[in-house]
Amino acid sequence: MSLVQSFDSAAEPRLADLGGKGASLVTMTQAGMPVPPGFVVTTESFDSFVSESGIAEEIVSELGALNPDDVAEVDEISARIRRRLTDSEVPEAVRSATKTAYDELAAACGGEVPMAVRSSATAEDLPDASFAGQQDTYLWLTGYAAVTEHIRQCWASLYTSRAIIYRLKNNIPDEGLSMAVVVQKMVNAKTAGVAITMNPANGDRSKIAVDASWGVGESVVSGLVTPDNVLLDKITLQIVHEHIGEKHIELVPADGELAEREVPADRAEIRCLSDEELTAVATLAKRAEKHYKCPQDIEWALDRDLPDGENLLLLQSRPETVHSSAEKKTEKESDTAAKPAAPAAASTGGIDLGSITASLMKKSG
Repeated sequence: MSLVQSFDSAAEPRLADLGGKGASLVTMTQAGMPVPPGFVVTTESFDSFVSESGIAEEIVSELGALNPDDVAEVDEISARIRRRLTDSEVPEAVRSATKTAYDELAAACGGEVPMAVRSSATAEDLPDASFAGQQDTYLWLTGYAAVTEHIRQCWASLYTSRAIIYRLKNNIPDEGLSMAVVVQKMVNAKTAGVAITMNPANGDRSKIAVDASWGVGESVVSGLVTPDNVLLDKITLQIVHEHIGEKHIELVPADGELAEREVPADRAEIRCLSDEELTAVATLAKRAEKHYKCPQDIEWALDRDLPDGENLLLLQSRPETVHSSAEKKTEKESDTAAKPAAPAAASTGGIDLGSITASLMKKSG
């Protein structure tokens, strides 16, 4: 296993090496999908770091008898582990490999450009688990020093209180758990959002739902805005329903970082995707679903620095977990039931007018 792996590498995108997010990005790049360039600092880098520094043994000791219901104790141990991960010296081989990969990426982009640094744990983005948002993402970082500092922060995010408690309560062992980190060219998004290849309100797989807002998509993912929400027929790509959200702010680059900017009323009150752009986003979501052979939850962006028709980029694709997990649970219960199940109540077929994010939160809350 190498210490870093480029997105366009011919090497197999193994989950154990690249984590969920990294493996997905390499897979999508190899499949010819429009993914911004980047590389992954592999789990081998993390594993050699925690092993050579002695942190690995400390983590086993700290977590051995931890009670997930004792929040104060979890917070204390989490803070100690994360402090060691951010303060300990990184092996020279890891530093050298990361610097080489960074320089090659910058050269491919025509010079230093803003980067995104995203955690990619080996237990995330799995079909039967919902880890989204449990580890860290950092946007619009400029320069090698900023990138390496935030690689460390991503490593440390593997042991936030929330992540520790989630793994303990879901019986996910720490043995073999590791962290890769994605370093990727930042997209200067004019419009961005998410799409899911089903109706998140009721699990209808004949639909595609798209959330979109002005600027960088973090405003949608984090719930800063109420985005436009459009439901399309998956076959015809015709609009079934649309709701124009109150897109009152957008995240845009300013003075070397992302800043919130108020959106004028004349832009906030109109749909932020043209019909052609909406069709392109839905088509890209269908392409991801076809490749992975299961419903997908994707993040996408339209890059203002690229020409129309070439500016739609795929930032992430992960399995949809809320309805898919419920279906698997139902199938398992049906297979093991001693008696036939009672007929299910008829579906109302109603459409949730809220955003994808709100629907998923409602279903999983």
